[in-house]
Amino acid sequence: RLPSSILAEAQEAIAQGSREITLLGQNVNAYGCDLEEKTSFAKLLRQMDALPNVGRIRFTSPHPKYMGDDVISALADCDSVCEHVHLPVQAGSDRTLRRMGRRYTRAEYVRLVEKLRSAVPGLALSTDLIVGFPGETEEDFRETLSLVEEVGFDSSFMFIYSPRTGTPSTRLSGEIPDVIKRERINRLIERQNGISLARNRELIGQEMEVLVDGVGKEPRTLAGRTRTNKLVIFAGEPSELGTLRLVRIDAANTFGLEGTGV
Repeated sequence: RLPSSILAEAQEAIAQGSREITLLGQNVNAYGCDLEEKTSFAKLLRQMDALPNVGRIRFTSPHPKYMGDDVISALADCDSVCEHVHLPVQAGSDRTLRRMGRRYTRAEYVRLVEKLRSAVPGLALSTDLIVGFPGETEEDFRETLSLVEEVGFDSSFMFIYSPRTGTPSTRLSGEIPDVIKRERINRLIERQNGISLARNRELIGQEMEVLVDGVGKEPRTLAGRTRTNKLVIFAGEPSELGTLRLVRIDAANTFGLEGTGV
């Protein structure tokens, strides 16, 4: 899509009252490489940020290969772009990453995370992880566990590998037995959940801006997201849906936060 089309749609959404816009694409940060018009994802972020009355801007899912310095600078400079990046890594073992065709190493990914966190204070980082990829050894899997510890992801989407017809991985040898896949995913979930809980607890006592987009399970409670994409539950009325609220974080669990409006 041309930038003019995207910006026009965004302007229409803002005019209709949208508070948050998500740029969605497969390897979204490679945007522009197939257009005759010379542009880039970093330029698009800056153009979006300059729109009158724009609220929050999010994007998903980027690829580490295309997370260049220009994109990182745009993240740091653009006030409307939220301080959350979902950056799929898939595995912590260089051997597995090569077999997946991911085109980066573990060390390169870690350096990229360090650059992002240095440029964007308070950045929340989430990722995708796969266990049981063909040929994955116990040592390969332990390297994924150690990467989760080293990076300290706020959250992860964790999956068991399953073959998909027509994909190159179906031609690889070393299919992992289901019992081992299940054992590994359980270990990974346990490790990540502990890290998620610890990172959420670090937010207790802070006041955070929440975009109210739903109601909680309990009566007279609301649900919303911080700029760092944390789910927050707090007391409130349905009339507050669609508004921005400042909420003090009082408690934390693995998957979200609880607070009080201030």
